[in-house]
Amino acid sequence: MPVETIRWKNGKIRYVDQTQLPTRLKFVECGDIKRFWKAIRNLEVRGAPALGIAGALGVILGMQHSRAKNFRSFIKELGRVIRFLASSRPTARNLFWALERMEETAMENRSRPIGVIKEILLEEARRIIEEDKSACREMARHGASLVRKRDAILTHCNAGGLATADYGTALGVLFEAKKQGKRIKVYADETRPLLQGARLTAWELMHEGIDTTLICDNMAASLMAKGRIDKIFVGADRIASNGDAANKIGTYNIAVLARYHKIPFYVVAPASTFDFSLKTGKDIPIEERSAGEVRTVLGRIEIAPKNVKVYNPAFDVTPNELIAAIVTEKGIFRKPYGRSLRGVKGK
Repeated sequence: MPVETIRWKNGKIRYVDQTQLPTRLKFVECGDIKRFWKAIRNLEVRGAPALGIAGALGVILGMQHSRAKNFRSFIKELGRVIRFLASSRPTARNLFWALERMEETAMENRSRPIGVIKEILLEEARRIIEEDKSACREMARHGASLVRKRDAILTHCNAGGLATADYGTALGVLFEAKKQGKRIKVYADETRPLLQGARLTAWELMHEGIDTTLICDNMAASLMAKGRIDKIFVGADRIASNGDAANKIGTYNIAVLARYHKIPFYVVAPASTFDFSLKTGKDIPIEERSAGEVRTVLGRIEIAPKNVKVYNPAFDVTPNELIAAIVTEKGIFRKPYGRSLRGVKGK
């Protein structure tokens, strides 16, 4: 660790296929935008900040062989590529943030030759990757100040290096705490139905030498009742201007339990995750995924009747009043979020 989750290499996108973990660390080199769209949709590439990077690199992949002779043709083609990538997954704000940034970069350089614009877009994508690496380490530094020696910490889903360029959001905080010599214990929710906590988070934490215990999602309340959880750190896929935060389904459950047991619940996410166009979390688009993910274990073992009805939202929204603080690369923000989060967008 850290693992280089995703990057541009020799005209292709090289990424860790996260569906193969924890049994196999497989790198894929993808040179086809349709195949890359499927990689995003099938969660080979996942995690909000990583999806932002995927969006930026996807633009490069989709436009590298463009034969457009003028900017008008180029920007129309770019728009088609961006709309295609945007259709892969609806919830993570970072994906749309990066796509918008790439389009703006093209517009700002419209007077330049097409070949030069392509080079500038690649530079911008690489800049997004480097900014993510820096943001992760800043979040880790800020968040680690909330961690005490011997804290027992619960986390849900995966918010580590696999979800970013290489270090992590919520897990980055834990990596930094360990680096500072704070002996901590971490409980990782398995995170049904796709088991990102079991497959990815436990794998990352163990590789960092952190004391890790895997639990079923329905065990968290019992641990809290026994006084065995001191703090909770999770990531986020989109945060509204009032601090409501969307994260992997099951996060809201934990936040409610944390409030009852008086345990601080922290959200860790970069500025690119915030959507200030949304007043509350009620407006956050929630992705619904296939029934097969719930009827089976990772598509391999059937655990339910084939035709049983299934409701499978990929995310839920935690109301801001349940969040003790939101950690970003710009610092730690507390209630009232409507006022404090202005600092995230520099106002």
